[in-house]
Amino acid sequence: MAFNLVARATAGTIPVTPVTADGLKEWAVEADAATKTWIAATGYKAKPCETCVVPGKAGDIARVLVGVEEADRIGVWDFAGLPGSLPAGRYAIDADLSGADATRAATGWALATYRFTRYTEMPEIEAELVWPKGADRDHVENIAASTALARDLINTPGSDLRPSELAETAKALAKEFKAKIAVTVGDQLLKKNYPTIHMVGRGAEDAPRLIDMVWGDAKHPKVTLVGKGVCFDTGGYDLKPSNGMLTMKKDMGGSAQVLALARMIMAANLPVRLRVLVPAVMNMVSGNAFLPMDICRTRKGTTVEVGNTDAEGRLVLCDALTEADSEQPDLLIDFATLTGAARVALGPDLPAMFCNDDSLAGDILASGLAEEDPLWRLPLHQPYKAMLKTKIADLSNTGSGPYGGAITAALFLEHFVSKTTPWMHVDLIAWNLRDRPGRPEGGEAQGIRATFQTIKARFGG
Repeated sequence: MAFNLVARATAGTIPVTPVTADGLKEWAVEADAATKTWIAATGYKAKPCETCVVPGKAGDIARVLVGVEEADRIGVWDFAGLPGSLPAGRYAIDADLSGADATRAATGWALATYRFTRYTEMPEIEAELVWPKGADRDHVENIAASTALARDLINTPGSDLRPSELAETAKALAKEFKAKIAVTVGDQLLKKNYPTIHMVGRGAEDAPRLIDMVWGDAKHPKVTLVGKGVCFDTGGYDLKPSNGMLTMKKDMGGSAQVLALARMIMAANLPVRLRVLVPAVMNMVSGNAFLPMDICRTRKGTTVEVGNTDAEGRLVLCDALTEADSEQPDLLIDFATLTGAARVALGPDLPAMFCNDDSLAGDILASGLAEEDPLWRLPLHQPYKAMLKTKIADLSNTGSGPYGGAITAALFLEHFVSKTTPWMHVDLIAWNLRDRPGRPEGGEAQGIRATFQTIKARFGG
């Protein structure tokens, strides 16, 4: 039984009826007197995700009402509040759903069964949902399992998820789907010309590395994913304050997104040649750590002055993007927990998306709305490149002032991607600040359901 979804109803299966706030009164007209009395007595209004457990005559549960946003469309999160709130039992949705509605309902239920139990026990979810008729089971299980992978990785503390452990996770994923994988470690990064990855990670006891995974038919369109894998970020010598460091185990959130997205693609057997590049480091303070005002020559040959050691993500990404771009992929996407500026602009729920291809950007935004996994496009405003100028190197890794930080970071990355390569950069938080139905506080997958659907639509499958 995956994600507390079961194949069939039994004699004691309890109906779950979706109702809107506007439609509750009309629905209640057909209900029995006891149900009408119970709804009135409990003050139930059918607000979104609000539930009403209607008792039966024998003290059992006769029915569950759940508030939904729209009468003619079930959303991903409409049923997500149920698994953790309903008592033990088997439940079935009592409504005629389209295949798409059934799939969204089951997806929300499955995502809501997630628990991070590596370090403590949690109460088991005992409510079971009968698979809604018409639901795409393979898709639901793929989305839920891949999301759980991303959440697990982000929730794991830095002491237990260093670059070496992140590489082992990638190796296990490669083995599961028969992908090829290579890991370049420590000083081998210098020999193979990945100097910025080495520079940022050399101060840590666990050596920096580049994870490089390839899957699929070489004749298929090339899709390359790059994910920031800073397994813990102290800020380096530009040390973060304690409150700013508290959640920095999530600074590898970009790598978690691309590994989860890669899992979705491989599990769905999409007809693409997939490559995943993860520069994995820890940004630590030590006698060997890189320093403010250091200058590094990147894989591309561009020299970069370190304006701030806490702007390390773009440094490790630039070498990985240069390598990714060298193959002229049909699609290049990077995910990174890159800037606080993006969070200030858009808040925690909207990843900032930058893109050099209007068609691609439009497809991603449309998929985000359809999948309830939204992104928001910010501009690659070219005049802001002037903020990256420095007198003694080709680029600075920081802007010259406090403004437009998410844009200047994206422009820095754009320098390492060819103009002819369709490229998207996603700047995200990868973290839920509070509990919501189906979205527990902690590590989160953001933008990857939307991206998966866009890749699927573009390249078939």
